[in-house]
Amino acid sequence: MNEYPMAFVTAPGRVEFKNRTLPPLKDDDVLIKVKASSICGGDIHLYKGKHPLASLPMAIGHEVSGEVIELGPAVSKIAVGDRVAVEPVIVCRRCYFCLRGEYHLCQNIGYQYSSGQGGFTPYFVVSEDWVHCLPDFISYEEGALLEPLAVAVHAVRKAQIEPGHYAAIFGAGGIGLFLLQAVKAAGSGEVFIVDLLEHRLKTATSLGARFTLNAAQEDPVERIFKETQGLGVDRSFEAVGLEKTLQQSAQSLKKGGICVLIGLFEDPLKVIFPVNLFVQREIQIRGSRGYCWDFQVALELVKNGQVKLKPLISHQLPLQDLSRAFEILLDPKSQANKVVIQL
Repeated sequence: MNEYPMAFVTAPGRVEFKNRTLPPLKDDDVLIKVKASSICGGDIHLYKGKHPLASLPMAIGHEVSGEVIELGPAVSKIAVGDRVAVEPVIVCRRCYFCLRGEYHLCQNIGYQYSSGQGGFTPYFVVSEDWVHCLPDFISYEEGALLEPLAVAVHAVRKAQIEPGHYAAIFGAGGIGLFLLQAVKAAGSGEVFIVDLLEHRLKTATSLGARFTLNAAQEDPVERIFKETQGLGVDRSFEAVGLEKTLQQSAQSLKKGGICVLIGLFEDPLKVIFPVNLFVQREIQIRGSRGYCWDFQVALELVKNGQVKLKPLISHQLPLQDLSRAFEILLDPKSQANKVVIQL
Protein backbone atom coordinates (compact mmCIF):
# COMPACT_ATOMS: atom_id res chain seq x y z
CA MET A 1 0.00 0.00 0.00
CA ASN A 2 2.97 2.36 0.40
CA GLU A 3 3.22 2.53 -3.38
CA TYR A 4 0.25 2.40 -5.70
CA PRO A 5 -0.56 3.37 -9.32
CA MET A 6 -2.18 6.65 -10.36
CA ALA A 7 -3.36 7.59 -13.85
CA PHE A 8 -1.89 10.54 -15.77
CA VAL A 9 -2.39 11.86 -19.26
CA THR A 10 1.20 12.26 -20.43
CA ALA A 11 0.50 13.22 -24.05
CA PRO A 12 -2.64 13.62 -26.18
CA GLY A 13 -4.39 10.26 -26.32
CA ARG A 14 -1.98 8.59 -23.90
CA VAL A 15 -2.87 7.41 -20.38
CA GLU A 16 -0.02 6.12 -18.23
CA PHE A 17 0.09 4.87 -14.65
CA LYS A 18 2.82 6.18 -12.37
CA ASN A 19 3.61 4.85 -8.93
CA ARG A 20 2.78 7.17 -6.07
CA THR A 21 4.02 6.89 -2.49
CA LEU A 22 1.33 7.22 0.14
CA PRO A 23 1.88 10.56 1.91
CA PRO A 24 1.64 10.74 5.70
CA LEU A 25 -1.81 11.83 6.88
CA LYS A 26 -2.09 15.38 8.22
CA ASP A 27 -4.05 15.87 11.43
CA ASP A 28 -7.40 16.36 9.67
CA ASP A 29 -6.84 14.00 6.73
CA VAL A 30 -8.68 10.80 5.92
CA LEU A 31 -7.41 7.97 3.75
CA ILE A 32 -9.99 6.67 1.29
CA LYS A 33 -9.99 3.33 -0.48
CA VAL A 34 -11.34 4.42 -3.84
CA LYS A 35 -14.28 2.32 -5.01
CA ALA A 36 -15.43 4.26 -8.08
CA SER A 37 -14.21 7.20 -10.15
CA SER A 38 -16.09 8.72 -13.06
CA ILE A 39 -14.67 10.35 -16.19
CA CYS A 40 -15.47 14.06 -16.45
CA GLY A 41 -15.65 16.32 -19.48
CA GLY A 42 -12.54 18.06 -18.17
CA ASP A 43 -10.73 14.71 -18.21
CA ILE A 44 -11.68 14.35 -21.87
CA HIS A 45 -10.23 17.79 -22.66
CA LEU A 46 -7.01 16.68 -20.94
CA TYR A 47 -6.99 13.37 -22.82
CA LYS A 48 -7.27 15.28 -26.11
CA GLY A 49 -4.52 17.67 -25.01
CA LYS A 50 -6.90 20.62 -25.43
CA HIS A 51 -7.73 21.64 -21.87
CA PRO A 52 -7.54 25.47 -21.95
CA LEU A 53 -6.50 25.76 -18.30
CA ALA A 54 -4.13 22.82 -17.82
CA SER A 55 -1.08 21.45 -19.55
CA LEU A 56 0.26 17.92 -19.84
CA PRO A 57 1.37 15.77 -18.13
CA MET A 58 -1.51 15.92 -15.65
CA ALA A 59 -3.17 13.58 -13.19
CA ILE A 60 -6.78 12.82 -14.11
CA GLY A 61 -9.96 11.98 -12.25
CA HIS A 62 -11.82 14.00 -9.63
CA GLU A 63 -15.28 12.42 -9.47
CA VAL A 64 -14.46 10.01 -6.64
CA SER A 65 -16.20 7.87 -4.05
CA GLY A 66 -14.87 5.30 -1.64
CA GLU A 67 -14.56 3.96 1.89
CA VAL A 68 -12.63 5.71 4.67
CA ILE A 69 -9.98 3.31 5.98
CA GLU A 70 -7.71 5.51 8.12
CA LEU A 71 -7.98 8.78 10.06
CA GLY A 72 -5.60 11.57 10.97
CA PRO A 73 -5.28 12.20 14.75
CA ALA A 74 -7.57 15.27 14.79
CA VAL A 75 -10.41 13.91 12.61
CA SER A 76 -13.72 14.24 14.45
CA LYS A 77 -16.53 14.24 11.88
CA ILE A 78 -15.69 11.12 9.86
CA ALA A 79 -15.23 7.51 10.99
CA VAL A 80 -13.44 4.50 9.56
CA GLY A 81 -15.92 2.61 7.40
CA ASP A 82 -17.83 5.70 6.26
CA ARG A 83 -18.88 5.64 2.61
CA VAL A 84 -18.02 9.02 1.12
CA ALA A 85 -17.85 11.17 -1.99
CA VAL A 86 -14.99 13.63 -2.41
CA GLU A 87 -15.25 17.35 -3.04
CA PRO A 88 -11.89 17.73 -4.80
CA VAL A 89 -11.34 21.46 -4.33
CA ILE A 90 -8.27 22.97 -2.63
CA VAL A 91 -8.69 26.48 -1.19
CA CYS A 92 -6.61 28.71 1.07
CA ARG A 93 -9.40 29.58 3.57
CA ARG A 94 -7.73 32.96 4.16
CA CYS A 95 -8.36 35.16 1.13
CA TYR A 96 -11.14 37.74 0.70
CA PHE A 97 -13.48 35.26 -0.99
CA CYS A 98 -12.84 32.33 1.34
CA LEU A 99 -13.55 34.50 4.37
CA ARG A 100 -16.89 35.43 2.79
CA GLY A 101 -17.73 31.74 2.36
CA GLU A 102 -17.33 31.97 -1.43
CA TYR A 103 -14.58 29.40 -1.57
CA HIS A 104 -15.20 28.57 -5.24
CA LEU A 105 -13.77 32.01 -6.00
CA CYS A 106 -10.67 31.52 -3.83
CA GLN A 107 -7.74 33.56 -5.12
CA ASN A 108 -5.50 30.52 -4.69
CA ILE A 109 -7.94 27.83 -5.78
CA GLY A 110 -6.71 24.47 -6.94
CA TYR A 111 -8.04 20.97 -7.44
CA GLN A 112 -6.69 17.65 -6.30
CA TYR A 113 -5.89 16.47 -9.83
CA SER A 114 -4.00 19.67 -10.71
CA SER A 115 -1.96 19.23 -7.52
CA GLY A 116 -0.88 15.75 -8.54
CA GLN A 117 -3.57 13.55 -6.97
CA GLY A 118 -5.94 12.12 -9.52
CA GLY A 119 -8.94 9.92 -8.84
CA PHE A 120 -8.08 6.91 -11.00
CA THR A 121 -6.05 5.25 -8.27
CA PRO A 122 -6.68 2.85 -5.38
CA TYR A 123 -6.12 5.39 -2.57
CA PHE A 124 -7.00 9.04 -2.07
CA VAL A 125 -6.01 11.40 0.77
CA VAL A 126 -8.11 14.45 1.59
CA SER A 127 -9.14 16.61 4.54
CA GLU A 128 -12.27 15.45 6.36
CA ASP A 129 -13.82 18.84 5.48
CA TRP A 130 -14.00 17.81 1.84
CA VAL A 131 -15.75 14.45 2.11
CA HIS A 132 -19.50 13.89 2.18
CA CYS A 133 -21.07 10.77 3.66
CA LEU A 134 -23.23 8.72 1.33
CA PRO A 135 -26.47 7.06 2.46
CA ASP A 136 -26.52 3.29 2.12
CA PHE A 137 -28.92 3.32 -0.81
CA ILE A 138 -26.44 5.24 -3.01
CA SER A 139 -23.90 2.89 -4.60
CA TYR A 140 -20.26 3.87 -4.92
CA GLU A 141 -20.75 4.16 -8.69
CA GLU A 142 -23.60 6.60 -8.14
CA GLY A 143 -21.65 8.39 -5.41
CA ALA A 144 -18.91 9.21 -7.90
CA LEU A 145 -21.50 11.28 -9.77
CA LEU A 146 -22.19 13.57 -6.83
CA GLU A 147 -19.44 15.92 -8.01
CA PRO A 148 -20.93 16.65 -11.46
CA LEU A 149 -24.38 16.90 -9.87
CA ALA A 150 -22.99 19.60 -7.55
CA VAL A 151 -21.71 21.47 -10.63
CA ALA A 152 -25.25 21.41 -12.05
CA VAL A 153 -26.80 22.46 -8.74
CA HIS A 154 -24.46 25.45 -8.55
CA ALA A 155 -25.39 26.51 -12.09
CA VAL A 156 -29.11 26.26 -11.34
CA ARG A 157 -28.67 28.35 -8.21
CA LYS A 158 -26.78 30.95 -10.28
CA ALA A 159 -29.71 31.05 -12.69
CA GLN A 160 -32.15 32.04 -9.92
CA ILE A 161 -34.94 29.96 -11.41
CA GLU A 162 -38.40 30.87 -10.23
CA PRO A 163 -41.44 28.56 -10.31
CA GLY A 164 -42.85 28.38 -13.82
CA HIS A 165 -39.74 29.62 -15.60
CA TYR A 166 -39.13 28.02 -18.98
CA ALA A 167 -35.57 26.78 -19.47
CA ALA A 168 -33.37 25.50 -22.30
CA ILE A 169 -30.32 23.30 -21.81
CA PHE A 170 -27.79 23.08 -24.62
CA GLY A 171 -25.88 19.84 -24.21
CA ALA A 172 -27.29 16.55 -22.89
CA GLY A 173 -24.06 15.07 -21.61
CA GLY A 174 -23.58 14.29 -17.93
CA ILE A 175 -23.83 17.91 -16.77
CA GLY A 176 -26.77 18.61 -19.07
CA LEU A 177 -28.73 15.63 -17.77
CA PHE A 178 -28.08 16.68 -14.19
CA LEU A 179 -29.09 20.24 -15.11
CA LEU A 180 -32.37 18.88 -16.43
CA GLN A 181 -33.18 17.25 -13.11
CA ALA A 182 -31.97 20.15 -10.97
CA VAL A 183 -33.93 22.66 -13.05
CA LYS A 184 -37.09 20.61 -12.64
CA ALA A 185 -36.44 20.28 -8.90
CA ALA A 186 -36.18 24.09 -8.71
CA GLY A 187 -39.78 24.38 -9.94
CA SER A 188 -39.30 25.27 -13.59
CA GLY A 189 -42.06 25.02 -16.15
CA GLU A 190 -41.23 23.44 -19.50
CA VAL A 191 -37.62 22.44 -20.15
CA PHE A 192 -36.05 22.12 -23.59
CA ILE A 193 -32.87 20.05 -23.90
CA VAL A 194 -30.75 20.12 -27.04
CA ASP A 195 -28.11 17.72 -28.34
CA LEU A 196 -26.86 16.03 -31.51
CA LEU A 197 -26.88 12.48 -30.14
CA GLU A 198 -30.19 10.65 -30.04
CA HIS A 199 -29.26 8.30 -27.20
CA ARG A 200 -28.61 11.27 -24.92
CA LEU A 201 -31.99 12.75 -25.81
CA LYS A 202 -33.66 9.42 -25.06
CA THR A 203 -32.07 9.45 -21.62
CA ALA A 204 -33.35 13.01 -21.16
CA THR A 205 -36.86 11.85 -22.05
CA SER A 206 -36.64 9.05 -19.48
CA LEU A 207 -35.69 11.70 -16.90
CA GLY A 208 -38.78 13.78 -17.59
CA ALA A 209 -37.88 16.11 -20.44
CA ARG A 210 -40.90 16.90 -22.59
CA PHE A 211 -39.01 18.75 -25.35
CA THR A 212 -35.87 17.00 -26.62
CA LEU A 213 -34.44 18.74 -29.68
CA ASN A 214 -31.93 17.16 -32.05
CA ALA A 215 -29.94 20.09 -33.42
CA ALA A 216 -28.87 17.98 -36.41
CA GLN A 217 -32.49 17.72 -37.50
CA GLU A 218 -34.03 21.08 -36.61
CA ASP A 219 -33.11 24.60 -35.57
CA PRO A 220 -33.47 24.56 -31.78
CA VAL A 221 -33.87 28.33 -31.49
CA GLU A 222 -36.74 28.36 -34.00
CA ARG A 223 -38.42 25.45 -32.21
CA ILE A 224 -38.07 27.11 -28.80
CA PHE A 225 -39.65 30.33 -30.02
CA LYS A 226 -42.43 28.39 -31.71
CA GLU A 227 -43.25 26.51 -28.50
CA THR A 228 -43.12 29.68 -26.37
CA GLN A 229 -45.41 31.85 -28.52
CA GLY A 230 -42.46 33.86 -29.81
CA LEU A 231 -41.17 34.80 -26.35
CA GLY A 232 -38.22 32.48 -25.75
CA VAL A 233 -37.12 30.91 -22.46
CA ASP A 234 -36.49 32.64 -19.16
CA ARG A 235 -33.26 30.76 -18.50
CA SER A 236 -30.78 28.89 -20.66
CA PHE A 237 -27.68 26.83 -19.92
CA GLU A 238 -24.66 26.31 -22.18
CA ALA A 239 -23.10 22.96 -21.22
CA VAL A 240 -21.08 22.12 -24.33
CA GLY A 241 -18.34 24.69 -24.82
CA LEU A 242 -18.88 25.50 -28.49
CA GLU A 243 -19.43 28.80 -30.28
CA LYS A 244 -22.64 27.54 -31.93
CA THR A 245 -24.29 26.42 -28.70
CA LEU A 246 -23.24 29.62 -26.93
CA GLN A 247 -24.92 31.64 -29.65
CA GLN A 248 -28.04 29.49 -29.54
CA SER A 249 -28.30 29.60 -25.76
CA ALA A 250 -28.31 33.40 -25.87
CA GLN A 251 -30.56 33.65 -28.92
CA SER A 252 -33.20 31.41 -27.34
CA LEU A 253 -33.67 33.73 -24.35
CA LYS A 254 -36.73 35.77 -23.64
CA LYS A 255 -36.10 39.50 -23.25
CA GLY A 256 -34.59 40.02 -19.82
CA GLY A 257 -33.53 36.36 -19.65
CA ILE A 258 -30.39 34.84 -18.16
CA CYS A 259 -27.96 32.40 -19.74
CA VAL A 260 -25.64 30.44 -17.43
CA LEU A 261 -22.35 29.41 -18.97
CA ILE A 262 -20.86 26.09 -17.78
CA GLY A 263 -19.15 24.61 -20.85
CA LEU A 264 -15.37 24.72 -21.18
CA PHE A 265 -14.20 26.23 -24.48
CA GLU A 266 -11.08 24.72 -26.03
CA ASP A 267 -10.50 27.82 -28.22
CA PRO A 268 -12.00 30.66 -26.16
CA LEU A 269 -10.34 33.48 -28.13
CA LYS A 270 -11.88 32.33 -31.40
CA VAL A 271 -15.52 32.55 -30.28
CA ILE A 272 -17.75 34.94 -32.23
CA PHE A 273 -20.80 36.13 -30.31
CA PRO A 274 -23.73 38.44 -31.28
CA VAL A 275 -23.02 40.96 -28.51
CA ASN A 276 -25.83 43.31 -29.53
CA LEU A 277 -28.24 40.83 -27.95
CA PHE A 278 -27.20 42.23 -24.56
CA VAL A 279 -28.71 45.60 -25.44
CA GLN A 280 -31.47 44.50 -27.81
CA ARG A 281 -33.00 42.03 -25.34
CA GLU A 282 -31.38 43.15 -22.08
CA ILE A 283 -30.17 39.62 -21.45
CA GLN A 284 -27.45 38.49 -19.05
CA ILE A 285 -24.78 35.84 -19.28
CA ARG A 286 -23.51 34.48 -15.99
CA GLY A 287 -20.54 32.22 -15.47
CA SER A 288 -20.82 29.23 -13.14
CA ARG A 289 -17.65 27.86 -11.57
CA GLY A 290 -17.62 24.53 -9.81
CA TYR A 291 -19.51 24.42 -6.54
CA CYS A 292 -19.78 26.18 -3.22
CA TRP A 293 -21.92 24.54 -0.52
CA ASP A 294 -23.60 22.64 -3.35
CA PHE A 295 -22.65 19.05 -2.47
CA GLN A 296 -25.01 19.27 0.49
CA VAL A 297 -27.90 20.39 -1.74
CA ALA A 298 -27.04 17.72 -4.31
CA LEU A 299 -27.21 15.01 -1.66
CA GLU A 300 -30.62 16.21 -0.48
CA LEU A 301 -31.96 16.14 -4.05
CA VAL A 302 -30.85 12.52 -4.36
CA LYS A 303 -32.21 11.56 -0.95
CA ASN A 304 -35.57 13.13 -1.81
CA GLY A 305 -35.77 11.29 -5.12
CA GLN A 306 -35.70 14.50 -7.16
CA VAL A 307 -32.47 13.50 -8.92
CA LYS A 308 -31.61 10.05 -10.21
CA LEU A 309 -27.96 9.12 -10.64
CA LYS A 310 -28.03 5.56 -11.96
CA PRO A 311 -29.70 6.26 -15.35
CA LEU A 312 -26.69 8.32 -16.38
CA ILE A 313 -24.22 5.45 -15.97
CA SER A 314 -23.86 3.77 -19.36
CA HIS A 315 -20.56 1.93 -18.88
CA GLN A 316 -18.63 0.48 -15.93
CA LEU A 317 -15.05 -0.68 -16.48
CA PRO A 318 -12.08 -1.77 -14.33
CA LEU A 319 -9.10 0.51 -13.76
CA GLN A 320 -6.90 -1.34 -16.26
CA ASP A 321 -9.38 -0.43 -19.02
CA LEU A 322 -9.14 3.33 -18.43
CA SER A 323 -7.67 4.03 -21.89
CA ARG A 324 -10.52 2.07 -23.46
CA ALA A 325 -12.99 4.09 -21.40
CA PHE A 326 -11.78 7.30 -23.05
CA GLU A 327 -12.06 5.68 -26.48
CA ILE A 328 -15.66 4.74 -25.67
CA LEU A 329 -16.50 8.30 -24.66
CA LEU A 330 -14.99 9.73 -27.86
CA ASP A 331 -16.89 7.29 -30.09
CA PRO A 332 -20.48 8.48 -30.75
CA LYS A 333 -21.43 4.94 -31.76
CA SER A 334 -20.79 3.70 -28.23
CA GLN A 335 -23.82 5.66 -26.94
CA ALA A 336 -21.98 6.58 -23.76
CA ASN A 337 -23.29 8.90 -21.07
CA LYS A 338 -21.21 8.60 -17.89
CA VAL A 339 -18.41 6.05 -17.79
CA VAL A 340 -17.45 4.90 -14.30
CA ILE A 341 -14.22 3.16 -13.40
CA GLN A 342 -14.63 0.55 -10.66
CA LEU A 343 -11.83 -0.30 -8.27
